[in-house]
Amino acid sequence: MLKTKLNRRTLGLSSAAFAISACTASTTATKANADERQTSAGRDNAKGQIMSDEQWANLSESEWKDRLTESEFYVLRKEGTERAGTSPLNNEKRKGTYVCAGCGLPLFKSETKYESGTGWPSFYTYIDGALKTKVDRKLFMTRTEYHCARCGGHQGHVFEDGPRPTGLRYCNNGVALDFVENG
Repeated sequence: MLKTKLNRRTLGLSSAAFAISACTASTTATKANADERQTSAGRDNAKGQIMSDEQWANLSESEWKDRLTESEFYVLRKEGTERAGTSPLNNEKRKGTYVCAGCGLPLFKSETKYESGTGWPSFYTYIDGALKTKVDRKLFMTRTEYHCARCGGHQGHVFEDGPRPTGLRYCNNGVALDFVENG
């Protein structure tokens, strides 16, 4: 009986320690992402650079690494996913346009953003011609993945559980977007 109590107590303490460390890591990741995004926005990189669609599509991996932060590169070029709840764009309420963090192509209008409860910026539609899709079978299921139509940067996945009028949820990685306020 003592062994059972000890195991339960150890399990309970271990679970509590894990939960606390996960919350701390999430807060740290949020701050690190915000700091990294400020650094990215302040340096001379792809944002605002005038290039043809063909030039954007043909940038090498090393050129992308030079232009993007580590987290932007992971999501946009390696089709990674940022941790849920870490993007400052989740709380963005101003009117404006969400653009690709890689090339600056306008992807979504703020009027189409909504709170999906998923921890990622979500939209019910996109700007016409801004996205391309492909089938994603990476997690042993079939999903629709979408990318920036100009540079091919991975943005997120689209699901059929969104609000009216489309019924779609474009679930976007916040690090793959920059917000441009209407001026």
